[in-house]
Amino acid sequence: MYLHLGSGVILNQRNIIGIFDMDKTTVTQKGRVYLSNKEKRGKIVNVTDKIPKSFVLYVEKKEERIYISQMSTSTLLKRSLLENCKNINN
Repeated sequence: MYLHLGSGVILNQRNIIGIFDMDKTTVTQKGRVYLSNKEKRGKIVNVTDKIPKSFVLYVEKKEERIYISQMSTSTLLKRSLLENCKNINN
């Protein structure tokens, strides 16, 4: 099962650790420091040119990446649930 983040980026749902709201995360100092450290290490993939609304923590082969998306967390959740329902019905 896969999740489309926008701009042609598709991730395997099996490797998604969490989907986080950008506004709520960057309000706290810990959230800003976390994202800043990931950016300094080159672990952030920006999927959009628009204002980011969410980010996805993704781990593949023990390698963490942060995908920043213009999609809201609720939209990404709905997409993942719809994809799961399609697979159950098949």
